[in-house]
Amino acid sequence: MTTLHQSARLSSTKPFITKAHAPATAARRVGRTRVLIRPLTAARVPSEAEVVVVGAGLAGLNAAVTLQRKGLKPIVLEASDAVGGRTRTDVVDGFLLDRGFQIFLTGYPEARATLDYNALQLKPFYAGARVWYNGSFHTVADPLRHFLDGILSLTNPIGSVADKINVGVFRLKSLIGPLDAIFQKPETTIYERLRAEGFSEAIIDRFFRPFLGGIFFNPNLTTSSRLFEFVMRMMATGENCLPAAGIGAMAEQLAAKLPADNILTDTKVQRVIAAKNGNPPQVQLTTGHTVSAPSGVIVAVEGPEAWRILGEAMDVAPSKSEMGVGTCNLYFKAPKAPSPDNVLYLNGTGRGLVNNCCFPSTVAPSYAPPGQTLVSVSTIGTSPDMSDQQLIATVKSELLQWFGAAEVDSWEHLRTYRIPFAQPNQNPPTNFKRAVALGGGLYVCGDHRDGATFDAALRSGRRAAEALAEQQKAAGSVSNSAAATATVTAR
Repeated sequence: MTTLHQSARLSSTKPFITKAHAPATAARRVGRTRVLIRPLTAARVPSEAEVVVVGAGLAGLNAAVTLQRKGLKPIVLEASDAVGGRTRTDVVDGFLLDRGFQIFLTGYPEARATLDYNALQLKPFYAGARVWYNGSFHTVADPLRHFLDGILSLTNPIGSVADKINVGVFRLKSLIGPLDAIFQKPETTIYERLRAEGFSEAIIDRFFRPFLGGIFFNPNLTTSSRLFEFVMRMMATGENCLPAAGIGAMAEQLAAKLPADNILTDTKVQRVIAAKNGNPPQVQLTTGHTVSAPSGVIVAVEGPEAWRILGEAMDVAPSKSEMGVGTCNLYFKAPKAPSPDNVLYLNGTGRGLVNNCCFPSTVAPSYAPPGQTLVSVSTIGTSPDMSDQQLIATVKSELLQWFGAAEVDSWEHLRTYRIPFAQPNQNPPTNFKRAVALGGGLYVCGDHRDGATFDAALRSGRRAAEALAEQQKAAGSVSNSAAATATVTAR
């Protein structure tokens, strides 16, 4: 639910626009929400730029913003038609469709320091979920935020009474100790950690597998226990939200801090060449054009693309090479939601294609036109053996059992996103603070360096920019010292 891939395959019979393709005006409105529009730039790619950032996702944009703050002048090259990378929002028939179901956690420390939360107009989900099991829904609630719901849920079949109490205990335990200490703890899998904490197989299968499977796209719960504990801390210290203007509003906010002409879209990079024999680092485009970057190049793309662009340079500090994880996200429009509650629905049966479902417009009304409802359905894996129509039919058939034919038969398909590489492999062993400097004026950042969360993407971009700026500062000091020595010698 947290990070997704920019090259998702789209399928729909509906015409659509992205924010970048909207009319070239300063802004538009979705309901009462102001949505920033950044038209595609027609500027020519220069032959030289002080710093080149490859990729306009959260990591790349935050790297560029950090560089600018430190007095450097970066340009950003983006292969797609708009900024955002894995955090893009499309507008279809007046609905806001995030490219993959994503939730923003307000507890993220890097995000708090970087983003303007008030401007994002964050709208919270209910702190818990409704789990479909044995033919009906059962509530699992954060007992410290929804005490009565927590009490009422004690005897439901989504785990034992002891499990429900343990949820509250684990929530409190997640707050103990410094945040950074989480990533120094002994590492195991999420499943092994849950068992060590005393949770039963019942609550693991009926709640944790669909809930955490929706976050990490791994229902086997083999993801790192460190990342699990970090996310649980974030949930305990903040709220799970949607920005009123869509998840893409984060990237738009960062992009607005940069000169518009410094972000070049539809500009695909073929490879990056390290500094050598007195020549500066260079970025070679698929068009054959080359951009020199005397101060350095930051590659801020997903892992497989970073390997392609950087080649052997990645051998200095490689990312994990194991296959990543994927998802499908289907959107429908409906006359109304089955319930007005701003809640996430989970599949606790262990069967079927649907993992989770929600109605984003019950969380943030701006996600749908007035009088209509947006439905978001997510699966784990991309179901490559199924056609789009088969996928739609299967999903609706399963959800008929959840919400009834009177509701689901009225839903109209808007768009399907098949996202084969939603997140990198995050199974142990992990390193969530990989080196960002590769030598030769090259730097790398992204979720394959710091972890697949919005917070880690922002932090990774900042770390790469700070490393580059520090290297430039050191190089400048050496040059100044050499110049001073030469002047004294001349005297």
